[in-house]
Amino acid sequence: MTKTWLEQPGEGAACTIIGEVAQAHDGSLGAAHAYIDAVALAGADAVKFQTHIAEAESTPQEPWRTRFSRQDETRLDYWRRMEFSEAQWRGLKEHAEEKGLMFLSSPFSLAAFELLNRIGVAGWKVASGEITNFQLLDVMGAMPQPIMMSCGMSAFEEIDAAVERVKPATDRLAVMQCSSIYPTGPEHVGLNLLAEFKQRYECAVGLSDHSATIFPALAAATAGAQVIEVHLTLSRDMFGPDVIASVTPDELRQIVEGVRFIEKMQSHPVDKSSPLKETQPLRDIFLKSIVAVADLRQGTVLTLDNITTKKPGTGIPADQFEQTLGKRLRRSVKRDIPLVPEDLENG
Repeated sequence: MTKTWLEQPGEGAACTIIGEVAQAHDGSLGAAHAYIDAVALAGADAVKFQTHIAEAESTPQEPWRTRFSRQDETRLDYWRRMEFSEAQWRGLKEHAEEKGLMFLSSPFSLAAFELLNRIGVAGWKVASGEITNFQLLDVMGAMPQPIMMSCGMSAFEEIDAAVERVKPATDRLAVMQCSSIYPTGPEHVGLNLLAEFKQRYECAVGLSDHSATIFPALAAATAGAQVIEVHLTLSRDMFGPDVIASVTPDELRQIVEGVRFIEKMQSHPVDKSSPLKETQPLRDIFLKSIVAVADLRQGTVLTLDNITTKKPGTGIPADQFEQTLGKRLRRSVKRDIPLVPEDLENG
């Protein structure tokens, strides 16, 4: 089986499909494990979390993106509630690998990076808000794992600087188009940027999608994305700020099936210079042959009045009708029996 880009980066690799849990677990370790099961059941390649260590990344002045929590007075309080211990993170990684998933988590501080580096990740994900954090980019670039870089809030100037910082240290970089709009409407998905990123940065490209639909992921697969990441919610009735930007497990399964279908289509170009052998039985059924409109005797000259075209297509093809006019029968034929070349005199 072809390995995905995250396992073996390169042009021939399959697209890596990532189920992004982010903060959907709402601080519940049990819910985090349930998400791993859901991502695995959907057939994705990797599960991704976000590792927040509140005191290392935030201050009491950090504003809410969406004020949804009734139990957290500040955003800093929320990040504290989202923390897992190193042992708990290790348990999540072990569970993911037991389910055949690659384990990923975006670090949001150097402390989070160090924690994840100790337990091990399949690759490093640069969150959109960390693209200007050169300290974090430098330590990621020094690691052997592939790097996936989202750029949801940045223009080219910041993306250029981040790529320039990381690329000399690794030949396994994927720049991922992302729009930090929750949810992302079709006018902001930016599918056009995949080709532009690939040419500009000469690296793999991907899509980190917040549309809460399956469509951008499938379109990205046709446009050459080698990494696709979508947020996941167990149900659209769940609690949390990312639910409106997430797909359900059933939709994630559709994305996986769709991407693999697209990859198979792309790896099997169809040659229309001749009919596919698989269609020959249908050609016999649906195409038409030349037939006599009545029983005709040997020596009859074929005219518009005594022949027509009907199914099946097992005799002289309908597209030879004009060439058949004026020819003489070598033998008698029955009505509605497809004519064959042996029925006609030469010349």
